[in-house]
Amino acid sequence: MRILVTGGAGYVGSVSVETLLEAGHEVVMLDDLSTGHPGAAAGLASAGARLERGSYGDAELVRRILVGERIEAVLHCAARSLVPESLRDPARYYRDNVAGGIALLEALRETGVDRLVFSSTAAVYGAPESVPIPEDAPLRPINPYGETKRAFEGAMAWYGAAYGLRSVSLRYFNVAGASGRNGEVHDPETHLIPNILRAAEGGPPVVVYGDDYATPDGTAVRDYIDVRDLAEAHLLALEATAPGDPLTDAPATFNLGSGDGVSVRGILSSAERVVGRPIPHTIGPRRPGDPPVLVAATARAGQVLGWRPRRSTPDEMIGSAWAWRREHPRGYGG
Repeated sequence: MRILVTGGAGYVGSVSVETLLEAGHEVVMLDDLSTGHPGAAAGLASAGARLERGSYGDAELVRRILVGERIEAVLHCAARSLVPESLRDPARYYRDNVAGGIALLEALRETGVDRLVFSSTAAVYGAPESVPIPEDAPLRPINPYGETKRAFEGAMAWYGAAYGLRSVSLRYFNVAGASGRNGEVHDPETHLIPNILRAAEGGPPVVVYGDDYATPDGTAVRDYIDVRDLAEAHLLALEATAPGDPLTDAPATFNLGSGDGVSVRGILSSAERVVGRPIPHTIGPRRPGDPPVLVAATARAGQVLGWRPRRSTPDEMIGSAWAWRREHPRGYGG
């Protein structure tokens, strides 16, 4: 396939581009590099991908790429994705994630490209009534980030009903780990594992938000997925959008995760095993709106897509992330 990957120079996008190239597909990356990394794009270009610098919300640019590169399918990884920022500035999230997403859908419709995989989020579920969370659980986002992802999923479904768009949405919580080439670098960094590893390197102590939850060790429990496993799910989902595949005659949705929740203390303990020393940390108050347990039911992805996580333990995920940081002490800066 000839595939356009939006956000291809970002964390999830770059590892997905690696996986697609290794599977023999031709890839064009679309990234404005506002949060993506030129170094990641350059490395992937040396492996055969091509970078177009710009926004997926630029419908004219997207149309030009789709036609000029004879694109057959799109993997949409680009989005605004910081929950606190979405609460402070919901306009930016609706403008980019929703309005920009509709511009992308319009470009697909106008050029006849009818295959789309959306790298979505389990934040569309909000604070669920029960766990593990199945795909048919009510969608009740509790922040603008999750709401804008839910809105785009809805738009995809209606574009499928009206215009024949063949689509898959993949919902997941916490991505971790690294490939040999690409790893996780954000500014600001809001994710637990990279902040733990930064503390191990001499950075500020990690704050554990709440140790009085009704969980085995008192800290919140979350679901994790290795970024390489996520990339493989993206590949399987793209293949499932092929014309004639009954899976995408209607929009399809799958949860992704390890299948087991891990507490914050469990992640800390795993990181200490990996790095071989204690991780400086402090205990802080709970954050408003943080549920005690968030774990997604993932059996459907295995039954229908044939996907199962191959790197499901925290030690594996943290180990690959730590190895990448050791090899790239300046991130993509050197």
